[in-house]
Amino acid sequence: MDTTVSIAIPTRNRAGYLRTALRSIVPQARAAGADVLVVVDGPDPASEAVAAELGVRAVVHEAPRGLNAARNTAIAQTGGELLAFVDDDVAVHPGWLAALRSAAAAEPGVDCFTGPIVARIEDHAFPMCGREGPPVTFLDLGRADVDAPHAWGANMTIRRGAFERVGRFDESRELYGDEQEWQDRLRASARPRIRYVAAARLDHRRAGDDARLRSLMRAARARGRASRRFDVHRGTAPGLAAELRVLAGCVAHGPRHRCANGPVMAAHSAGRLEAALRPAPDPAAPDFLAGVSGTVGGRRAALRRAADALLDVAALPVRARLRRAGRATPRRRVLALAIVRDEHRDRWDRIAAQLRASRHDVEVATTAPGDRGKFENLDALLSAHPAGAHDWLLVCDDDVVLPGAFLDDLVAAAERLDLQLAQPAHRLHSHAAWSVTRRRGGWAGSLARETAFVEIGPVTLVAAAAFGDLLPFPPLRMGWGLDVHWAALARERGLRLGVVDAVPVLHDAAPAAAAYSRRDAEAEARAFLATRPYLPRDEANRTLRVHRRLPAAG
Repeated sequence: MDTTVSIAIPTRNRAGYLRTALRSIVPQARAAGADVLVVVDGPDPASEAVAAELGVRAVVHEAPRGLNAARNTAIAQTGGELLAFVDDDVAVHPGWLAALRSAAAAEPGVDCFTGPIVARIEDHAFPMCGREGPPVTFLDLGRADVDAPHAWGANMTIRRGAFERVGRFDESRELYGDEQEWQDRLRASARPRIRYVAAARLDHRRAGDDARLRSLMRAARARGRASRRFDVHRGTAPGLAAELRVLAGCVAHGPRHRCANGPVMAAHSAGRLEAALRPAPDPAAPDFLAGVSGTVGGRRAALRRAADALLDVAALPVRARLRRAGRATPRRRVLALAIVRDEHRDRWDRIAAQLRASRHDVEVATTAPGDRGKFENLDALLSAHPAGAHDWLLVCDDDVVLPGAFLDDLVAAAERLDLQLAQPAHRLHSHAAWSVTRRRGGWAGSLARETAFVEIGPVTLVAAAAFGDLLPFPPLRMGWGLDVHWAALARERGLRLGVVDAVPVLHDAAPAAAAYSRRDAEAEARAFLATRPYLPRDEANRTLRVHRRLPAAG
């Protein structure tokens, strides 16, 4: 009896690609008596219409859940003994399905099959030197059937029984690396082989704007970030020096060989380096925390220090405009509070002198830590120095390094952008867990960004308009979780938050939780947030709007 086959095509918002894929697949499926299922990962009427037009059943997720979730839906919604998974941007060659069925019959001890994947760039010229592979997923192991090291998801057929043995696809895995985790489990099982079927050939297409160089580079960068994270997940990630060597080679490849693939490879390598320098949050971390330590040291710190120097140069025009605005801002009354430790007295004295040198009327109030926590001490300072008579409250750690004219420029940016809660960005080589708080630059120059969140330290500026919503501080010792609670209050009450990139501060004396127990800080946060609203990590780490220029004074 012939093996039954189900063909599964996950898709989302790519109706044009899907139409081409189905036109190549449906005739073969009907001739073989195979069923075809399109899994639409989220509302997408255009893709549903294409499936209906070609007589193919479609299942639609209520909201996007990811590629592996779509594959698992296909497993649940089909009954074939073989499940042939393809991407929505393929076009199968004649004989593709027959070759897979024949191979499955000839190799009963194999549970996973693949075939040649031929990259096809349409509509735009893409000259390649031939020294490297094409810019989209491809596979060519020759003209004979052989065992393969892997099966890319664009052309991957699996026996249903394998899912019963090793489990379904991991839905927590992001795009790129998604199928590899499942294949790692397969290779660790009693039936580890993957078979390459030379006649099961298909094209992997890029067409229209997707075939332009800039689009291929954008996709490559995303693949690079994901591939680096997957290597970290498997414990095989190379060091920064190795990533930099590859990037340098890729940058040189294009002009050296007159090859359009050079910029695409460089984008992929840059994505890997970006992921190495900015690790993804730990999914197991509580959603009220950043999920990464943010600690910077070693070679990574040196690289970030060099990048900061470049950004300082790039930001000179932006900073000059902000300086002019700072000089034009009316004098304000600013209350600056700090808890000063003996070991940081010298650094704090420099901070205090810089604050008092501002053109604004600055009152500086400090206290030693004693037996109280940070926010208990801040409330004690507020009791002795009420904020109500001031226009701004500045809460500052005792171990930061401030740029010149810091307070004048920070207040000017906050007032011109109508920010009620603001913080200066962290320099790239600062210890900073929340990625949204690190400076953004580039030659276009970000002056400031409206964000959904600002930190409670190391430096935070609060406008008088927000005093009634945010003060006094809750009686917390370490204060983890307070900033995500403030973010929720700000959203509820219409307060505007922002990070000012043009006045970045350096916080490098010690990483977070160096002076107290991380476990105690997390427990305090859990208890504090148990009865209060807060903004979870995925929402907090967002930039809402980038400002490259200050609006005119109102």
